[in-house]
Amino acid sequence: MLSAMPIVSPADRKTFEENGYVVVRGLLSADELARFGAAVDRGVARRTGGDPRPFEARSRYEQSFLQCINLWEDCEDVRPLTFHQGIAGAAAELLGVPAIRIWHDQALYKEAGGRGTDPHHDQAYWPLAEANTITAWIAFDGADLENGCMGYVPGSHRFDEKRDFPNIFTSTGFDLEKGAVSRGIPPRFEIVKAGDVAFHHGLTIHCAKPNSSARTRRTHTMIYFADGSTRRRAGFSHPSVDRGGIEVGQAVASAVTPIAYPRAAGDLPATPPPPEPPIPGWPGGNTWNPEVTTF
Repeated sequence: MLSAMPIVSPADRKTFEENGYVVVRGLLSADELARFGAAVDRGVARRTGGDPRPFEARSRYEQSFLQCINLWEDCEDVRPLTFHQGIAGAAAELLGVPAIRIWHDQALYKEAGGRGTDPHHDQAYWPLAEANTITAWIAFDGADLENGCMGYVPGSHRFDEKRDFPNIFTSTGFDLEKGAVSRGIPPRFEIVKAGDVAFHHGLTIHCAKPNSSARTRRTHTMIYFADGSTRRRAGFSHPSVDRGGIEVGQAVASAVTPIAYPRAAGDLPATPPPPEPPIPGWPGGNTWNPEVTTF
């Protein structure tokens, strides 16, 4: 059952249902922001310290942000954030489900001068049969129009048009001006303050502004999915299912995708075995590899 004391308000739930995204204000305390922000900083520094390439030598995708996936696995002080019961509980309430699992977390640090994040929705990248997914987006210092805040196409999670693959790895994603997939609706850019958590549905089209400020936009995100969701489509590879040996049609449940909510206070999942062989961007692998796409 869901918590007897709701975390999100009825107004926030209605906004999420209608628009496919909502900013829940003040979900993290100042102490949590300082502690978790420093923990993610350390994880990103450790993971990205070996990249020898200058900024201009990176791919378009890599110029948008530094991406470090599943910090919860190899950064024990990040784990309480990824499995934060207030955040994960809010995600479950917004989806209207009793239990959710972690698909993966990821730090997305948009450096000063970083280009914008191209328009896309997330669901196309995941081999999940059910579109019952949600991302929690945390900007430790807040995010505005100058440093790379997020923009969302309202209601796009309910569009009926065919969902093409939005390639932001080597191309520019959806065309929001002339493309049919967004119906010509412009994104709404949401300014968030430190402590706010922005949630968006896996089918919601979104993008981010470039970072024209002098500081890195420090962001950590968690992708959650409804417990009981199953793997779809043979040949669609992804570490979140491949590492756990999940077959097509099976429920996605393994040590790589443990229950995120509900969990008892202080109960955190154990570290799963690392990817073998190492995967760029994931625990044990370099964050960069110009010939390999991360997820």
